[in-house]
Order: sequence, then structure tokens, then C-alpha cells
Amino acid sequence: MRTVLVLLTIAVATPIIGAVVILAALVGARDVPGGVFDIAPRVWGWLLCKAAGVRVVVHREGEAPAGPCVYVANHVSWFDVFTIASVLKYYKFVAKAELERIPIFGRAMRAAGFIFVDRQNRKAAFEGYEKAAARIRDGVSVVVHPEGTRGDEYALRPFKKGPFVLAIAAGVPVVPTLVYGTREVQRRGSFRVSRGVVHLHFLPAIETAGLDYAGRDQLSRETWARMASTLERTYGIVSTTDGRSPAEPSVETRSSATQVPGGAHLTTH
Repeated sequence: MRTVLVLLTIAVATPIIGAVVILAALVGARDVPGGVFDIAPRVWGWLLCKAAGVRVVVHREGEAPAGPCVYVANHVSWFDVFTIASVLKYYKFVAKAELERIPIFGRAMRAAGFIFVDRQNRKAAFEGYEKAAARIRDGVSVVVHPEGTRGDEYALRPFKKGPFVLAIAAGVPVVPTLVYGTREVQRRGSFRVSRGVVHLHFLPAIETAGLDYAGRDQLSRETWARMASTLERTYGIVSTTDGRSPAEPSVETRSSATQVPGGAHLTTH
């Protein structure tokens, strides 16, 4: 039943909300907090969570950054996206380029200012992150899944370095964001949706002030370690890698480096 409700919501809400966003872009609506490009994704995520029977519990540890930041979140289900979208304000997702090809949905995401990254093309991927850095400098936070794609288990996988280069280049903090409970709502590779409770842990921000490109490994490892520690301490799930992607060796092993520019609170939704 929940599966049918979610599919109906996607079929009805996505074209309507997408059309509103596209029309707003065509008439020159400004992208500001509380504007259509801010509210529409949040409403869309909220509707999908309601259709699925998902209750979102937000755990905030420490003070939220006063300005824009990079939210770095684990990824095991499409409901990671829907739940995060339903609670954050004035943000943009960094999404895989394939989503841009989905009719209406892709155009609406582009109109709303979301950033697409081609994971198969390294140069294009960095161009996408440069666009994301420009949006951050304009005062907008971004959400990135550094594992690259959805996983089958909650244990953290290695992080790609792009999101951390992005945070350093933009000069904003990283907020480690742990999502738990979405795997039980919808597993990777399955259309079946079940009701459930999803926990979003927004951990203390990690500042990037004083870091340059060479500090991306340190930033990645610290983010991974904080998320892995919370995952093990709270849910008993152990992550067995150190957060370093095998495809991306540490800075110490590179022969050269490219420089880049410039107490917990609990609420239920």
C-alpha cells in the first residue's frame, strides 16, 4: 500500500511542483530563503515522506553554522534524499548527472539551482563542484553524498574527495550528517516501500578555515570518523574502512597537487 501511495505521489506531485519551479524560473523569480526554489523541494520531500508513512527524527548536536555549509551525508536509499529535503532550509543537492535527463524532474532541479555532477568525467565533475562553490559563496548550503552512490548496508564506505575540496574552496564548514532508518523504508534495488522512523543526525560542524587543497584528506577522514563513531555508538554498526577511497590516494602519495581557488537537541517532524 505504501509503495502505491509513494508512486502516486511521485506521479502527481513531481509534475505539479516541477512545473511551478520551471515557471518561476522562466518569469525570473529570485532564489532567496523562503522563495519558491527554497520551499518547493522541501514540500516535495515532505509529501513523499508522508506518503511512505515515514516519521523523521532530527538530532542536532552542537550549534548549527550561522552561514552556508556543506552537508556530507551517507547514502543507502532514495529516502535519504527525501528525508533530508523535507527538513533543511535553503540548500541545493549535488546530484548525479543522470538525473538531469528525467523529464520535468531534471529540468525542475536545474531551475531550482541544484548542481549536477558527471561522475564519469573527472573534468566535468570538478566543473560541477566549481558551480557548487559559487552557489555557496552566494549564501546557499549544499548537500553531498560523498560515497558516490547508494550502498547496501549502513556501514560507511570510502568517501570521495570532491565534497571536501568543495568545502575548502568555498571556505565553509562541513556538517557530518548521518542518516539511519531509510534502508528499512526502501532498500537499494527495490521498489517496495515500508513505513518507518528515520533518524537524521546533524553532527558538530568541522571548520575549514586555514585548510588548503592538501588538507582535503584530513577533512575527509575527520568527517568519516565522526560519522562512523556515531553510527557505532548509537546503532552498533561498525564501519571497517578508514574513509579513504582506493581510487584517490592520500596527498602524501601524490607527486603533485592541483591548487583550488580561494549538547544534543531532539525534534520530530
